[in-house]
Amino acid sequence: MNGPHDLGGQMGFGLITPEGESAALFHSEWEARALALTLCAGALGRWTLDESRHARESLPPAVYYGSSYYEIWIRGLESLLTKHGLISAEELATGQAAEAMAHPRRLAPDAVGPALARGGPTDRPLQDAPRFRPGDKVRAKVMHPRGHTRLPRYVRGAVGVIEADHGGHVFPDTNAHGQGEAPQRLYTVVFDGRALWGDDAESGLQVSVDAWESYLDPA
Repeated sequence: MNGPHDLGGQMGFGLITPEGESAALFHSEWEARALALTLCAGALGRWTLDESRHARESLPPAVYYGSSYYEIWIRGLESLLTKHGLISAEELATGQAAEAMAHPRRLAPDAVGPALARGGPTDRPLQDAPRFRPGDKVRAKVMHPRGHTRLPRYVRGAVGVIEADHGGHVFPDTNAHGQGEAPQRLYTVVFDGRALWGDDAESGLQVSVDAWESYLDPA
């Protein structure tokens, strides 16, 4: 979907000012709690990483743009918890649990470190031969799906070159909606800045995008 998160190439949102390597990991105590809540709720196994990302990216634009990074996480988590019946609208409004629920997949404190180190690998085996090879020219499809997608708007319709083949990976467009992993081949595609923004692009600018095979056509 063309959500509020997809800001690549958009103007009027101000400069991005990196804080540097010495920046604080969290700016307030509640941000650490937001991360912890998201991890613990995700460990219940009721949704996938792609569904979690889609919940954040589906927030109304006014809400998304008016929220900080971890506020977006919390609002997305609220949506997931209510959607999957883990909390009610009344519990969310009052901040009081009506009844404590037992979950067999609770994330114990001593399991957090190993879980974070392990991550959530998305690579999957494929039987089909690659449709493209490094050096091939491809065109990103012009598409505006109502559901989840990882193809940025600003590359759609543009021609780029395959730089790398990463093998099979979980397809987020289906996995975000409970339709299975449906793994596809994932490529890195390099786009020249002029292919994206014409003569207004900076000289020598290139943009690399990881794109699943169904996002691409031969050019």
